[in-house]
Amino acid sequence: MLAELLRAQPEAARTPEQRRAVHAILSCRTPQRGGHLYRCAPCGRFHFAYHSCHHRACPHCGTLPAADWLKERQRRLLPVPYFLQTYTVPAGLRPVFKSDPPFAYDLLFTTSAQALREVALRKLGGEPAALGVLHTWSRQLVFHPHVHYIVPGGFLSANRLRWIRLKDPHFLLPERVLSRRVRHLFRARLQSERPDLFAQVPAKVWQQEWVVNTQPVGSGEKALGYLAAYVQRTALSAQRIVKAEHGQTTFLYRHSDTGQWKLLTLDTGEFLRRFLQHVLPAGFHRVRYFGWWSPAAKARWARVLALLDWKEPPPPLPRPAWVMSCPGCGRPMWRLAALPRLPYKPP
Repeated sequence: MLAELLRAQPEAARTPEQRRAVHAILSCRTPQRGGHLYRCAPCGRFHFAYHSCHHRACPHCGTLPAADWLKERQRRLLPVPYFLQTYTVPAGLRPVFKSDPPFAYDLLFTTSAQALREVALRKLGGEPAALGVLHTWSRQLVFHPHVHYIVPGGFLSANRLRWIRLKDPHFLLPERVLSRRVRHLFRARLQSERPDLFAQVPAKVWQQEWVVNTQPVGSGEKALGYLAAYVQRTALSAQRIVKAEHGQTTFLYRHSDTGQWKLLTLDTGEFLRRFLQHVLPAGFHRVRYFGWWSPAAKARWARVLALLDWKEPPPPLPRPAWVMSCPGCGRPMWRLAALPRLPYKPP
């Protein structure tokens, strides 16, 4: 249904990234993407299977990569308590994020990770690790930038000789201290590197408490599952769009207080605007790793494993090769020919 809405209102895509996302969604699993021709020997049926677009804004793609990512991250979970930590951008800063998304998103990542590291070193004397995932939406698709971190409840001492455990497995670090530190770091960097954007920020933003929320999440498996849903996919799955008629679109969202599913109806133009504003800048990394979880920190990760006397479980077996099943009889089909992909034409 989303493809039909975008096809009817292509002008909803206003930036090059949005137009490329729209092209990907409209061409996903169509002859334009190319594919293969299959034949079922028992029943003689022919079938065309077209390629997916694999664009991270496409609501139909990303399921298998997200599942693989989740398995790999769960395999590396340590036997320690975990926390889900969220840093939310104040409403007064949202225009800055819309003015220069690559710079602002990167700044949110770097300053929040730095705040976590500095406070952990000052309060507990150890280096934390964190896995961060950027979200830009609320449940109703409103622009709402924030970063979720999965943080292990343990720290590597500054001299890398000790593993520092939490005294309370349900408490990580003081949220107010983190809030004020990330606010200070963000302000200093913004003022220094982008004074033009800094001048647009209301003064009250720098006086108010920024929202930093920390929740204990036990072993971390469920929290990783929550984040995995948005690692390779966008803010809205195709199944949540209920209907589109008379210039309006209705979709499902889960109420944050009650957890119940509710319906929201918007003008189709507003719905598409909300959806497309979450298309990330080209090449931007939504998932990042910090501390001894960083890809560049293999030696520190090995030291953590040694201090905990823990070994990673072996990696899972490779996924079995995909086999096309006949839509009629369900038996395996033979691949007869490759269908070429059509040249890309910007919309």
